[in-house]
Amino acid sequence: MARTLETPIQKRFSDVDPFLHVNNVAQQDYFDVGKVDFYRKVLGADVLFGDLRIVTVSTATSYMGQVRMYDDVRIFTVCEKIGNKSITLLQRLVVDGQVRSESRSVMVVFDFAAQASRPVPDAWRERLSAE
Repeated sequence: MARTLETPIQKRFSDVDPFLHVNNVAQQDYFDVGKVDFYRKVLGADVLFGDLRIVTVSTATSYMGQVRMYDDVRIFTVCEKIGNKSITLLQRLVVDGQVRSESRSVMVVFDFAAQASRPVPDAWRERLSAE
């Protein structure tokens, strides 16, 4: 399996409700922070600002446990699948070794100048498959 990237998360006061639970919407933001970290460290900044970029087309999240204000939150991100034009990332929000939520996102490679999807570049495939 490809390399898993761990991203520590800094919570904000606004992420927490009056019961000191982290809101589900904030958890989705944490997954986005993990994605950006993964793209930057694994694929390079070009996937965020270059001619070919990654666009999220589908996200599914499951919530398995509570996340509280003082929990040490980490997002673990791994490329689960590489298709012809798409990449599937599996992300887990972990507290004290326990998965509290999990998100699976499908992204496509998109050429903004042509306004069309493109095949996953070979260089990206190599970086995503590296351990």
